[in-house]
Amino acid sequence: MAGSLNKVVLIGNVGKDPEVRASHDGREVANFSLATSESWKDKNGEKREKTEWHRVVVFAQGLVSLVKSYVQKGSKIYVEGSLQTREWVDQAGVKKYSTEVVLQQYSGSIILLDPKASGHGVQRERGYTAIDIKHTEEDDDGIPPF
Repeated sequence: MAGSLNKVVLIGNVGKDPEVRASHDGREVANFSLATSESWKDKNGEKREKTEWHRVVVFAQGLVSLVKSYVQKGSKIYVEGSLQTREWVDQAGVKKYSTEVVLQQYSGSIILLDPKASGHGVQRERGYTAIDIKHTEEDDDGIPPF
C-alpha cells in the first residue's frame, strides 16, 4: 500500500457541555463527548438502539472558539478529524489507553447541524467551519482557503 488514511467522520449529539482548558503552552483545548446512535428492528419486530460514545479533542483554535460559543449539551454536530490513542499509567500503576477523535489545525471540521445555529453567521472556510472568520494577509500561511 502506497499510503494510508486516518479520517473519522461522525454526526451525533454532544453528551455534556464542552470543557475548555489551557494547554502547557497556553493555547486553549476543547474536550467533549459525542454520542452516535443506530437503530434497527430485531427479528421479533422490536425496535433496538445502540449508542456509541466518542471522546473529541479540539486543538484548532478557530474550532475551539466555535465550540466555546455555540456547542453545548445536546447540540447536533458533524465532526471530522483523525483517531489518536493515548497511553498513560494510572495511580495504581496500571497501563491505560484512550482513543480520541482529534481535530488539529487544517485537518478537522465541525459543522453545527442544529436549526437554531444556522442564523449565527456560521460558514465553512479554510477546511473547517468557523464563526465570521475572514482570511487576512496576517493569517496567510501559504495554504489557500478551500
